[in-house]
Amino acid sequence: MSAPDNRLVDVKLDEKSVVRRNQTVEHERAIAMFDLMEENSFELVGHPGPYHLRLGIEDNRLILDIRTPAEDPLERVQLPLAAFRSVVRDYFHICDTYYTAIKTQSLAQIEAIDMGRRGLHNEGSEMLRERLEDKIRLDLSTARRLFTLICVLHIRG
Repeated sequence: MSAPDNRLVDVKLDEKSVVRRNQTVEHERAIAMFDLMEENSFELVGHPGPYHLRLGIEDNRLILDIRTPAEDPLERVQLPLAAFRSVVRDYFHICDTYYTAIKTQSLAQIEAIDMGRRGLHNEGSEMLRERLEDKIRLDLSTARRLFTLICVLHIRG
């Protein structure tokens, strides 16, 4: 990323179809949002930043509605969710396993599960980067935080 303005300065989740989430999920969402606002690298090809992002799900598609800080539309990028379903499902499963293991397993077992969890998270983040690369350039940290938010949007209760 060449320009320092190629970054997100506001991110909102379109949560109209999301029901109440548990405390752990809310905590993960809050951390991802905070970290994303603190540091990110996001470039909409052909449009200099900074950007506002509205992230949502519509008709089985991930929607990245990118706007100027004045809320003027720049681009509405749509990705089919089908490509992400498997990795999101596996990620949710390993997260459940991880949180259960924290209560009952040894440190070595918890660390092994956590490595798998981080691996799936990286897989989803790289998949996001690859699917967006023609329109949006992201660094890995930004992609990881956005993948966390995509997972949050998948929770329907």
